Amino acid sequence: MIGDITETKQCQLKDPMDLFHSGQVVKICAPMVRYSKLAFRTLVRKYSCDLCYTPMIVAADFVRSAKARDSEFTTNKGDHPLIVQFAAKEAQILCDAARIVCPFADGIDLNCGCPQRWAMAEGYGACLINKPELIRDMVRHVRNQIDNPRFSVSIKIRIHEDLKRTVDLCQKAEATGVSWITVHGRTVEERHQPVHYDAIKTIKQSMSIPVVANGDIKTLKDAENVRHLTGADGVMVARGLLANPAMFAGYEETPLKCIRDWVDIALEHGTPFTCFHHHLMYMMERVTSKQEKKVFNVLSSTSAVLDYLNNYYGV
Repeated sequence: MIGDITETKQCQLKDPMDLFHSGQVVKICAPMVRYSKLAFRTLVRKYSCDLCYTPMIVAADFVRSAKARDSEFTTNKGDHPLIVQFAAKEAQILCDAARIVCPFADGIDLNCGCPQRWAMAEGYGACLINKPELIRDMVRHVRNQIDNPRFSVSIKIRIHEDLKRTVDLCQKAEATGVSWITVHGRTVEERHQPVHYDAIKTIKQSMSIPVVANGDIKTLKDAENVRHLTGADGVMVARGLLANPAMFAGYEETPLKCIRDWVDIALEHGTPFTCFHHHLMYMMERVTSKQEKKVFNVLSSTSAVLDYLNNYYGV
């Protein structure tokens, strides 16, 4: 559900662009399937995360189905600034989805970077980097039909083998009115290869709107290095935050306080057990022994997890 709708309407929505004008690097929680939901966003915001994205939502399903809206998008008055990421391939569908979330979010992001086969086969995600005119139409439609000038419209992309094509795509998107562009510094084919930070730097130098760097940022020091290497205005982190939600606050590994906070937040939000447990497995990856993992990872109930944390860590 779009949680606490009445409270949310009363809350002051924020202009995400203010963050980019602060002079500080903007610290962003990436859109992650299953993981960057309200409870986890609530946690990372406690630890110096400036801006959060929802998981990617397929716009057509979201517009068509109330059930999809209820399960895919939950927010509350503390969940700001918030960007809703959509997978879309038709301008009006993206517009309709943007109109639904506009009262409750601070902007939308068009996913032009997801390399998964199903997304590409459906015409979503990274295949859009080869369709700059379609991106332009979708952005333009949202810009023309959403009245709120503070509502941001951004895109998240991967790079082409031929970087000139990516620079051209980004400049066209900028001319269309995109608020900022997030660049994952790998091509569609690349998975675990080193990130091309030099490519992000080239893109940043060719733009006058903010550019966010994404890829292989695992610590606050990494974030600072990547900003230095690329000149990016923000850094977006996925797996690094899963492993250590307190990363942006400067912790090298997940502190016990953060684990305690996650337990409290997850229970308060009614987080399903599998998600609750998976997050803890990620957070405790670096702080538990092989033997402890064997025990912890097969626990199958919330009470068993709580007993374990209490017995071993006093949480």
